[in-house]
Amino acid sequence: MDRGFPSLRSEAAGAVRTMLASAESLQLTLKPELSQEEQALTHTNGKPKETHKAGNEDLKEMLESNKESLKLEAMKRVVGLISKGKNASELFPAVVKNVASKNIELKKLVYVYLVRYAEEQQDLALLSISTFQRALKDPNQFIRASALRVLSSIRVPIIVPIMMLAIKEAATDLSPYVRKTSAHAIQKLYSLDPDQKEQLIEVIEKLLKDKSTLVAGSVVVAFEEVCPDRIDLIHKNYRKLCNLLVDVEEWGQVVIISMLTRYARTQFTSPWKEDAVFDENNEKTFYDSDSEEKKGPTEAKPYMMDPDHRLLLRNTKPLLQSRNTAVVMSVAQLYWHLAPKHEVSVVTKSLVRLLRSHREVQYIVLQNIATMSIQRKGMFEPYMKSFYVRSTDPTHIKTLKLEILTNLANEANISTILREFQTYVKSQDKAFAAATIQAIGRCATNISEVTDTCLNGLVLLLSNRDETVVAESVVVIKKLLQTQPTQHSEIIKHMAKLFDNITVPMARASILWLMGEYCDRVPKIAPDVLRKMAKIFTTEEDIVKLQTVNLAAKLYLTNSKQTKLLTQYILNLGKYDQNYDIRDRTRFIRQLIVPSEKSGALNKYARRILLAPKPAPVLESAFKDRDRFQLGTLSHSLNVKASGYQELSDWPAVAPDPSVRNVEVIEPVKEWAPSLGKAKQPKSDAKFYSDDEEKEEEGSERSTSSEDDSSSSSSSSKDSDSGSEEESSEESEKTSSGSGGSSSGSEKSSSDAESEQRQKKKTKKRTRKPAASDSDSDENGNADQASSSATESSSESESDSGSDSPAPQKKAEANTQPKMAVKSKKEVSLLDLDDFSPVVTNAPKPSVISSSLLSDLEGLSLSNVSSAVQVTSPSFGPVKTYELLHHMTGKGLAAKYHFPRQPCLYQPSMVSVQVILTNNSDHALEEIHIGERSPASLNVHCFNTIERLEPGASVTVSMGVDFSDSTQAANFQLCTKEDQFGVSIQPAVGELLMPFTMTEADFSREQRNLQGMNETSATVTMATANTPRQAISKQVLSVANVGAVSSSQDNMLRFSGRTVSSKALLLVSLDLKDSSAVLLTINTEKTVMASMLLRDLTRALAQA
Repeated sequence: MDRGFPSLRSEAAGAVRTMLASAESLQLTLKPELSQEEQALTHTNGKPKETHKAGNEDLKEMLESNKESLKLEAMKRVVGLISKGKNASELFPAVVKNVASKNIELKKLVYVYLVRYAEEQQDLALLSISTFQRALKDPNQFIRASALRVLSSIRVPIIVPIMMLAIKEAATDLSPYVRKTSAHAIQKLYSLDPDQKEQLIEVIEKLLKDKSTLVAGSVVVAFEEVCPDRIDLIHKNYRKLCNLLVDVEEWGQVVIISMLTRYARTQFTSPWKEDAVFDENNEKTFYDSDSEEKKGPTEAKPYMMDPDHRLLLRNTKPLLQSRNTAVVMSVAQLYWHLAPKHEVSVVTKSLVRLLRSHREVQYIVLQNIATMSIQRKGMFEPYMKSFYVRSTDPTHIKTLKLEILTNLANEANISTILREFQTYVKSQDKAFAAATIQAIGRCATNISEVTDTCLNGLVLLLSNRDETVVAESVVVIKKLLQTQPTQHSEIIKHMAKLFDNITVPMARASILWLMGEYCDRVPKIAPDVLRKMAKIFTTEEDIVKLQTVNLAAKLYLTNSKQTKLLTQYILNLGKYDQNYDIRDRTRFIRQLIVPSEKSGALNKYARRILLAPKPAPVLESAFKDRDRFQLGTLSHSLNVKASGYQELSDWPAVAPDPSVRNVEVIEPVKEWAPSLGKAKQPKSDAKFYSDDEEKEEEGSERSTSSEDDSSSSSSSSKDSDSGSEEESSEESEKTSSGSGGSSSGSEKSSSDAESEQRQKKKTKKRTRKPAASDSDSDENGNADQASSSATESSSESESDSGSDSPAPQKKAEANTQPKMAVKSKKEVSLLDLDDFSPVVTNAPKPSVISSSLLSDLEGLSLSNVSSAVQVTSPSFGPVKTYELLHHMTGKGLAAKYHFPRQPCLYQPSMVSVQVILTNNSDHALEEIHIGERSPASLNVHCFNTIERLEPGASVTVSMGVDFSDSTQAANFQLCTKEDQFGVSIQPAVGELLMPFTMTEADFSREQRNLQGMNETSATVTMATANTPRQAISKQVLSVANVGAVSSSQDNMLRFSGRTVSSKALLLVSLDLKDSSAVLLTINTEKTVMASMLLRDLTRALAQA
């Protein structure tokens, strides 16, 4: 009975299939596939193989049918089977019979099948070779291409001549699709018969001249496969490939970019030379080739970028917006290996965008970013938050992000990064937590300001419950202590106490090494640790035993009275140990430290050998040496040279002859890029004469400026066809990039007519400024003032129209500075009010301030400044004044500066600085202004140009500098009409703060939130006992611009403030322990600032 049911089921399934076949022959529209129940019946059969065969038999019957519809349906099912990965090779004879069918759709499906199985069934495929040859003449391009594809898939040497003939004919086909297929067939034929190389190169040369974007990618792949060293084939097609690149399919773009990268490294000289000439602002002149052509003759320098080199960079830049991650990565590696260093940053944003993709893409992109960030930290620093670890990231992604964050760490952002690391250490992923501890160690090694903070944080981790975290902390602390062991004997003692609880061998060995290396720092603890180790020596791991023997030898040399017997006992144990390394080490140590006849003179040098000072280990990135491989390659990802990897050649010392690329025109770049805005050329000619058209064009520029930063520069360079317009546009570019000094030089050499033309353009530019951000308008406005002081005085009435405040301002200036003509602008009227504040200066003080000026002062609101911030003048005495420029160095011009500790009126993130300028010479000084700044990104609000300063006169001017919470000096040039003097303003760390009022409860709550690595403390011993609280407060306020917090405890002093730039909270507390000792604690996220402020406060309190 049980055997009857399967037979009934199989009969039922067979009946259903027969019905389906009959229905199809009657052209009925029944389901072509079995239902789930029918499939279940089929699969429950005891003989599934027979069922499968039966299914293929049905397909064979359908393929051999006389009806085209049945054949087409059968082929659809066969291709469906292939797509699912099932084997359909047994249907080959039935399928190949239909290769001569007249039905186009059926023929296409047959060719798809034959391409898949022609290599396996070569004998049967050869029987139809005449059919394929006839199909090469078919009117349908897809049939021709499919026939060639099948023909090249039959890998039989005997038909090589037929394949070669077919490829040559297809290479001249009218259809680009067929020509593309012929390029693919070249690679198959070359792998089958390499002797055909010369004939194939001829075909490749012909196809490289093809202007179709469909063919370009495929023929370059064939070129790379057959003859990658024949770069002479690329010379004539180089520019065409560059111009077609944007329109080629994505797969072809990757291949072409890779090939052009290697080509450029052999044909152009290095753009990384120190004397290289580039555009001053590459973002704005990136698409403008005219500016490059014109700057060449004016600056006689030995290097000038080849126009073909620039063409490649320009045409690949738009591909950074591609949706294909491989294309973006290819462009990024091209810029990294070919572009000037100041232009590489354009790829940063696109690479960061790829981090939103799949994990596999993230992994490759992060590897490349890790390599880039070692050499050029500034590229990715603005996008640091994109590398923060997410909880959903796998471990290998987390580790790479950690590597990048460590590479990006510097004094400015280390506090933020360490705060992130504090969270990562608590991760449940133990491998990631251990990697984080290593990253903290690297940060501590690279940035000396946070070494103490990191050490304190790592010592706290020693009490962690997780052994992996504790062990990794011990290893990292050991490396850090080697940098400055004299200051950290307490840490070594603390680690010795934890020694019994630590079980990881590497950690125990590290503690023993520290004990032996610095045994003179812990003379009482080290012998006791050795005593404990002697008891359990035989049960320890080999690495721990080796360090125990070393510890015994070092203690024997430094403290033999206490450790002589212990050392002998341990050496005897090691002598009979199972491990031969330990036995050898024991014998060596015994001969070295114990004097005997056999040891000879070696014993004299025992101390120098064992106790020699050892260099501190250098913690380096794992990606340090990966730049030897080309970015984006498999070799770079694996850090091993993979098979097939082609190394990038070094730049040639002398560029090969560029004429091989058919440079026929003097300005070829214009021809290569016809779509870069030639429609505006007629306007540029008319613009010089017509004000109406100029206004219209400026309006259009204004509307597009938000879309692309480079539009303003490219339009200005295109308008530079005539003399004065060219100088004017170049000047506007230079001032916008911050190089005021050079632009003022060009202005002096210009004629009166040109200066009038410039003034017209500048007045129109001022109408555009409100659309920009405040900081930009301030910077650029001041740059314009500094660079165009000689010509802009005549346009004061235009720029100041519509403002009420300049009138009283000019009156006040007339009273205070009768011999000085200081120009004023609408936006500057309130920015020089600090000039009226009482400061220590020889300049006469204003006696009368007009009522309109007072009303302006009352209505003035400080944007972005919290109401809790109270700005008060220090009550302890005069402000410290620093010398900016000595009168001997400044040829009579002397300058001093001080920090008034008032909110900056120009921008809330700036520190207010007052500068006192004095003329000590016997002649008047003219046009005193601020010139170039270093670094160029430094945000400085300059004072107005001082037209004239009489002998013996002084003037106080106000500046604003955004130090970005860093004590790095602001370097700039203080210029007169004849000279330029390099000066720098170095802020004390306390001047980067502003007072912040809070209650005692708020102070305590915030202090609890800022513990761990965010806390820095030290005990200070004061010079005199029982120093009054007022004197201590005065010393603190003299160092730091903070506000006092009321305290209910007599022995506690609290102060609070915020950093000026980032508004980070900073808390200072002083615990008066006894008459002469004070515990000073600073809590802030800015750990670098905390360590520097702690040093300054410690020095000040020690003198109190």
